[in-house]
Amino acid sequence: MTTVLILGANGKIAKLAEAELLAQTADQLKLFLRNADRLTVTDASRQQVIEGDATDPAALVSAMDHVDVVYANLAGKNIEQQAKSVVTAMNQAGVQRLIWISTLGIYDEVPGNFGKWNHKMLDGGYLETYAAAAKIIEQSNLNYTIVRPAWLSNRDIVSYETTRKGEPFKGTEVSRKSIADFVVQLIADPNKASRQSIGVNQPGTDGDKPSFY
Repeated sequence: MTTVLILGANGKIAKLAEAELLAQTADQLKLFLRNADRLTVTDASRQQVIEGDATDPAALVSAMDHVDVVYANLAGKNIEQQAKSVVTAMNQAGVQRLIWISTLGIYDEVPGNFGKWNHKMLDGGYLETYAAAAKIIEQSNLNYTIVRPAWLSNRDIVSYETTRKGEPFKGTEVSRKSIADFVVQLIADPNKASRQSIGVNQPGTDGDKPSFY
């Protein structure tokens, strides 16, 4: 049995992953978010809700007690500070396995017209802050996997392929259910994509921009 700390537990992908973990595993889930009232527990024997701020290392260390895996589903303008706090807390708590959700484009790895369109859509420092956060993770000694999804859809489908850092990104979109499925696989196998940054997209979505735009 694995104990998983989910940071940003009210996020759409996080909630899908939580449901899959409850249905398919015996894992214990610690659900960390800023406002605990936003989350509904469905299995009190396996879910513990923790209210806290992901920029607060002390709160994170406390939440990491007896935790095996940290899955960070975080976002926002302060994502770089959140990354620093998570790495600091994990080192203090002695937790090694980190799954970190980022975004496509942080390495300028998206080719063609979609790459140009993606940069235009995310102009204003978004990619720079997420790239800085990823760099903090990569420079740590943690057993991390950075997940870089394509543009996200709510389609009821699990279909995806992956690319590694240094390879051109494929496709333009991917479902949140696909990312959640990949996260659950990473939680189940601590050696899967260890110390790698993985791009994830739905096969066959290689147009100039996502079809759901």
